[in-house]
Amino acid sequence: MLSMFFSQRRRLKPGWLAVCMGQDGTGLAAVRQEAGQPAVQWVAMEEGADADLAALTKTRGLAGSRLVTLMPAGSYQIVQMNAPAVPRAEWKDALRWQLKDFIDFPVEQATFDVLEIPTEPYAPGRPTMVYVVVAANAQVAPLMQRFDSLRLSLEAIDIPELALRNVAALLEDENRGLALLSFDRGGGLLVITFKGELYASRRIEIPLEQFAMSDQERRQSLFERIGLELQRTLDAFDRQYSFISISRLLLAPRPELGGLLDYLASSLYVPVENMDLSGCIDLSAAAGLQQPVEQSRHLLNIGAALRQEVAA
Repeated sequence: MLSMFFSQRRRLKPGWLAVCMGQDGTGLAAVRQEAGQPAVQWVAMEEGADADLAALTKTRGLAGSRLVTLMPAGSYQIVQMNAPAVPRAEWKDALRWQLKDFIDFPVEQATFDVLEIPTEPYAPGRPTMVYVVVAANAQVAPLMQRFDSLRLSLEAIDIPELALRNVAALLEDENRGLALLSFDRGGGLLVITFKGELYASRRIEIPLEQFAMSDQERRQSLFERIGLELQRTLDAFDRQYSFISISRLLLAPRPELGGLLDYLASSLYVPVENMDLSGCIDLSAAAGLQQPVEQSRHLLNIGAALRQEVAA
């Protein structure tokens, strides 16, 4: 989303291979489209905050793969803006100068992309809105350099919100919106999608380890804080997008979150269920992913590798 560039050096393997460096370690996931359904070829999690890409290139076969990585949380911004009154092909040029009011670095030093929030088919005459995802070149360049120094074909740099969007799009009920909530060491991330598009996202600043370190009273307090943030987000979403009915909220299960599902089910007005990818993604080649908890551990990496774009 933030930066896409295609290598012409050699023919690349089919599918996407995500290599995502985060607080949980470096996650890898290989996904291909097979028989009309995405199929996970394999996943891996390399512990440690600073992966040795040279070693991974040898052990995981990164060379020759179409690679995607994710911007770390906090290294980019998502800004909601009115779409400019110019042809869509000119949106980026028109929005570039509006961005200067939203960022704390020169706009000339920004890498950004634009994501439309579709409303016209459902609310005719309503002003078109867009999400602008923006990062300083100083944040993007080191990611690119790590791969380029090894002559690896980094095809795209994306963001966690869109990786989670890719997963949620597969889990939607027909003509209904879906909310998907995931936690990792960086905190919670909620996305709301409709017909495969991202309509809303929210970060919840509660790292996963806080649940494991808390006593019962503290856990209850965390549950209440999460429930309140979700309720406010859902209420605001209903007001802004009244044409979308959310069928359910899915929670990516993790052992540390024991009790949260039941709490949310009793406090929110939408049905709350555990996420399970087995009905929408072929997981047969990655035996460990039969368990939803393990799916959650690799969720953002799988989502990043679910890209639909085809390299030029």
